[in-house]
Amino acid sequence: QVQLVESGGGLVQPGGSLRLSCAASGLTFARYTTRWYRQAPEKERELVAVINPRRNSINYADSVKGRFTISRDNFKNTLYLQMNSLKPDDTAVYYCNAFDWATNDDYWGQGTQVTVSS
Repeated sequence: QVQLVESGGGLVQPGGSLRLSCAASGLTFARYTTRWYRQAPEKERELVAVINPRRNSINYADSVKGRFTISRDNFKNTLYLQMNSLKPDDTAVYYCNAFDWATNDDYWGQGTQVTVSS
């Protein structure tokens, strides 16, 4: 059974930092395209950052470039999102996603709340 479990969310003041983690089990993490999404209240889900092993690429939404860093440890089957210089607009539920282009397997975590407020 595949599981993705996010952690690390919380309440932080503007300008602060948080590090999100997504621990995966039941899959071979290395071959999956892994993404962080977020969804703020009354807004559509937004792609934040992606690691694509097929293209050996990392990409970010313009709104987080220079502030957020996506990384992963294939041995630990864990995806990370380091978030610095946080803004109130970063407030959202953050979800991790793993997608296998070969099989179309698509897995999601349950989400972790990030609130940026003074």
